Amino acid sequence: MRSLFLSAVVLCALGASQPVRADEKPKTGFVDKTFKNADGTTSPYVVFVPKSYDGAKEYPTILFLHGAGETKTEKTGTKMPVEVGIGPAIKKREKDFPFIVVIPQAEGFGWGADGKNAKRALAMLDEVQKAYKTDPKRQYLSGLSMGGMGTWSIAMAHPDRFAAIAPICGRGDTKTAEKIKDLPCWCFHGDADTAVKVEGSRDMIAAIKKAGGSPKYTEYPKVGHNSWDAAYGTDELYTWLLEQKKK
Repeated sequence: MRSLFLSAVVLCALGASQPVRADEKPKTGFVDKTFKNADGTTSPYVVFVPKSYDGAKEYPTILFLHGAGETKTEKTGTKMPVEVGIGPAIKKREKDFPFIVVIPQAEGFGWGADGKNAKRALAMLDEVQKAYKTDPKRQYLSGLSMGGMGTWSIAMAHPDRFAAIAPICGRGDTKTAEKIKDLPCWCFHGDADTAVKVEGSRDMIAAIKKAGGSPKYTEYPKVGHNSWDAAYGTDELYTWLLEQKKK
């Protein structure tokens, strides 16, 4: 018995893998997470883990940036922004949705690449990619309204990180559009949007094309600010994303 015990100790010390018990299988669905900031504070976020996830294969990842209405404030508290945008779309496809999705919450307005919210979101993405088996060549970025603006900003600051982007009803800096001319992009906007004028997307698409890019653009006629339900409800969007892979 003693020799068996010692053998087990040696195996553990050598890092021998142990069989995964049924109750140790990764949790799937919408999983609440906590990110520890450098100053010791914590920030909650949510990760959607596909129902089929078992750690045996690599999964593509989407970083989703919400709009201004879901920003953490005294009124909203720490209620996570999973009820607006990509969250409801995932729930309709939850049984076979194939992406791991990282859903952070802005603490104060804005997702500009140089701001704390964007840096924290990218750090959360890094954390998730270490915790789960993910495909580093299939990272995608998408957001709506304030998050659409953040998508443009972060993409131009990190043009080599993502395999594709899907900004919705946002606007960006047309002067630096050349930085993402080679980054696959599918942009969405409603032509009756009064919160973020449709020209915000039209101008970005035009600037990318002028720089030599070939972005996709869907403009919804007679649709106001909420173009995200239609965009995230488009099955072809997810098919297209899966086709995009970094070389």
